Amino acid sequence: MLLRDATYQAIRHAILTCEFQPGQELREQILAERYHVSRSPVRDSLLRLERENLVTVLPRQGYRVTPISIPDVQDFFALRLLIEPDCAVAAARACDPALRALDRFRGFVEQDDTEPECIEYDRSFHHTLADLSGNQRIAEIARGLMGEFERLAQVARRTCSQAAVRRECVEHEAIIDALQAHDADRASRLCPRACRRCAQAPRDAAAAGRLPMAGAGGTPNNQGGDTHLNWRRSWKLARQAGSPAGPDGRYGVDRAR
Repeated sequence: MLLRDATYQAIRHAILTCEFQPGQELREQILAERYHVSRSPVRDSLLRLERENLVTVLPRQGYRVTPISIPDVQDFFALRLLIEPDCAVAAARACDPALRALDRFRGFVEQDDTEPECIEYDRSFHHTLADLSGNQRIAEIARGLMGEFERLAQVARRTCSQAAVRRECVEHEAIIDALQAHDADRASRLCPRACRRCAQAPRDAAAAGRLPMAGAGGTPNNQGGDTHLNWRRSWKLARQAGSPAGPDGRYGVDRAR
């Protein structure tokens, strides 16, 4: 791997895992010293991350890790609501041996696991569900989405109670039961329910001031600015990926949010 690519991956990983917190200022020289490189690959990496909306350029000051905005959260879960029910419908048609492999996600609720293990469990479950759909394009979007918003999971998980984690695991097991019974209708109903419950946690935490999030404009103190992923783009991506529309043409999403 080229040095500049390795530097980019290292900084990106630090942002996604919240080692660099949302809103934290970043300095080229400090990063260069941290990763034992010159400032050139650091600068290139930060500009790449700016294009991904993970970093914001501060004129004459440096860079800042882009805060997580409330519209970002809304758009993230809107796209999940578009994709996951259709993934579940397709996954329910998978062969029995593939569906039995989902049993490895059972019993997690009974374990006393750490925060990183909980996040890895959740990511792996949704990645597997996407892969079982057999739709490579949707699976790629789902994987990219979960990776891009890993930092949301990091900050949201810190405010979740053990009871909330238990509910999430129970919901996952209910989805597994439906899939293994090849009950596509039930699986597609359970996915949005779990997603909406998951979406409420960061909203509640943000309202209580427990999350380092930006305001409605996408920047701190509502100073304006655009979010990275908007509703129209979410809708377009899912339709291009081949997400089949329901009888009402809504592609499996409740737009009244």
